[in-house]
Amino acid sequence: MTTALPDRVDVAIIGAGTAGAAAAAQCAREGLSVLCLDRGPLDRAGARWVNGVPAWSFAAAGFEPPEGDELLGDGGPFHLIAGWGPRRLLIERHGVLEVDMRALVERLHRRAREAGAILVGECATRGVDGSVLSTDRRPVHADVFVDASGLAGVRLLDSPRVSPKHLCAAAQEVRRLADPAGARAFFERIEVPLGQVACFAGVAGGYSIVNVRCHGDRVSILTGTIPGDGHPSGKALLDRFATDQPWIGEPLFGGARAIPIRRPRDVIAAGRVAAIGDAAAQVFPAHGSGIGVGMIAARMLAMSIARGAGPEEYAVRWQRRWGGLMASYDLFRRFSQQLQPGELEVMMDTGLMDPNLARAGMAQELPRPTPAMIAGKTPALARQPRLAARLGAVALKMAAARVLYSRYPTHASRLPAWSRRIASVFGEPPDLPQRARA
Repeated sequence: MTTALPDRVDVAIIGAGTAGAAAAAQCAREGLSVLCLDRGPLDRAGARWVNGVPAWSFAAAGFEPPEGDELLGDGGPFHLIAGWGPRRLLIERHGVLEVDMRALVERLHRRAREAGAILVGECATRGVDGSVLSTDRRPVHADVFVDASGLAGVRLLDSPRVSPKHLCAAAQEVRRLADPAGARAFFERIEVPLGQVACFAGVAGGYSIVNVRCHGDRVSILTGTIPGDGHPSGKALLDRFATDQPWIGEPLFGGARAIPIRRPRDVIAAGRVAAIGDAAAQVFPAHGSGIGVGMIAARMLAMSIARGAGPEEYAVRWQRRWGGLMASYDLFRRFSQQLQPGELEVMMDTGLMDPNLARAGMAQELPRPTPAMIAGKTPALARQPRLAARLGAVALKMAAARVLYSRYPTHASRLPAWSRRIASVFGEPPDLPQRARA
């Protein structure tokens, strides 16, 4: 039976993936009437693969941590390997969980319905005019519209397209383990205990990985590249790796898509409209995961709407709290994207990159350098003056970005000037919606 659309709701959400479903649940919990639409079937909404999510982000977003079949990995040892080896770092106690996104989205849908939200699939959205959402079924009136439709969705805020230089073509599959003995031999050869994660970084140049772990009778493979730099896509990299390793069997589930790995959009709310998740570029740029920060944004948005402050207050609060972190790691991502072959090995060999720094990046936190840590890196910086100069320039820009985001303007009239200032840190044009720039 087709669910009928209501004539009016407090909040209309476009997109029923992780961010949209989280927003539907949180807004409904706040006592708001909610309609959440998706252009596809609800049982296919959102990512259909395994994603790494920091454990702390579930509590911050107001949801229970994953368990049972939803949790496929509990943050065990992670081996970050330069290229195909042998140099590597061992990162332990990083707190990044491997989550089956199919199960997480299903849980968020369930929480949203339990709180009273209406979820409707296979309903296309045409746009918003004033207080009316146009769909292929009937118009819906709402006080607030939330764009959670992703990178290629409705673009209610009319933001500029993301440059190919800032798009990660990611792929993830869970495959059958066809030959356990072959898998054991592979992991023994790379000196990684079976069951732990081996992450081969920079294998296609710059920002690219092949991440592999065996669990039970299955093997999880995650890949990502930036084709805009002339590299093969993550899906091509995954298929090539699986073909080269005969112990890897046929796919069981997974997917591939483009992910924005740039700093958050300068404008994530205007008037009645707010954007969350990929639509707002709320993605951790260092490794392309936006699940945790998107759910946190959903909670902050719901709280702002419920107290009558509206979408623009949410934008100020989220940008000031999280924008600087995301922008800082975007600057570091751009630096790592330009690393030449062997430079990652040099950083590992000299201690410029160490487990503490890698752990902070994985957990989506800023490093907390101590005097002893800084003193320990000084000789390495002296031995690598060119690399040290590049790192120093990036560090200064990261600090400037954090200061600017902590002062994200409270009034829309001040946004153009702020946008120009943050754009100058990144050396690119201001990131204002097309209509605002016309």
